[in-house]
Amino acid sequence: MSVLVFIDHSEGHVKKASLEALSYGAALAGQLGTTAEGIILGTVTEDLAALGKYGVKKIHQLAQESLNHLDAQVYARIIAEAAVATGANVLIFSNNLSGKAVAPRVAVRLKAGLVSGAVALPNISNGFVVKKNVFSGKAFANISLNSPIKIVSLNPNAFAPKAGEGQAAVAALSIQAGTAKVKVVSATQATGQVPLTEAEIVVSGGRGLKGPENWGMIEELAKLLGAATACSRPVADAHWRPHNEHVGQTGIAIAPNLYIAIGISGAIQHLAGVNRSKVIAVINKDPEAPFFKAADYGIVGDAFEVVPKLIQAVKKLKGIA
Repeated sequence: MSVLVFIDHSEGHVKKASLEALSYGAALAGQLGTTAEGIILGTVTEDLAALGKYGVKKIHQLAQESLNHLDAQVYARIIAEAAVATGANVLIFSNNLSGKAVAPRVAVRLKAGLVSGAVALPNISNGFVVKKNVFSGKAFANISLNSPIKIVSLNPNAFAPKAGEGQAAVAALSIQAGTAKVKVVSATQATGQVPLTEAEIVVSGGRGLKGPENWGMIEELAKLLGAATACSRPVADAHWRPHNEHVGQTGIAIAPNLYIAIGISGAIQHLAGVNRSKVIAVINKDPEAPFFKAADYGIVGDAFEVVPKLIQAVKKLKGIA
């Protein structure tokens, strides 16, 4: 069984989620007694050979600028053809927006079994069993893949990148890209220092902040922690914050190592998008707020009193005057 890992990129840089997928694919290849290889479509500014430090032996690249923007149908056809050409029978994707669009299409083309949202390496002691989140992260399911070709998409932040030493050979794919059916006429870049879907720490605010004019302390705390900022749906609907920061069942689902919720009650729709966080800390003046039932740590208090003290504590810890 050989393993092929899809490498996703944006603005010329390989995404953090893809580094996780590469490490995951390499670890799985080790379990199976085979090697892992990567496939990347489009052009990047990074040294692809250096990705060998994540355990892959070879990177297959179709370096055409027309592929720098995702076209799920074109990507799926190329990846499926590459899998056949390389003899790969296990394919790994990140379960991000690109992976969710491409992996099912590849599965159809290859008649492969697919498990999306994996949170751990497969158990291969008796078959090929993949653990994943179900019911909006409230439970786990173990799914057995019995198809000759298997596809797994890994939840972001579920498997930490493991860098070692080594260089990967980079080879050009001899596959025709074809004509894209999607044409990008403009793109609006989301603001923020850390992409929300890749952030290890997220600081989020809700209606308890009372208005957009009070968001400065959220941004200051996030900057000190190297975190991304987020918000609840009512905040986005009120146009206090842009909709690309909305996390929840109807927004972006995230799985950071630490999620700090400030002034958010914790309705079930919000919890559905954040309950895969490894640690949840809640600041709310209402001791009956539902979020406290899901939190690992909670502070009952006024955000306008607690957050400034938290900022000062972080500054003191970092030696910032």
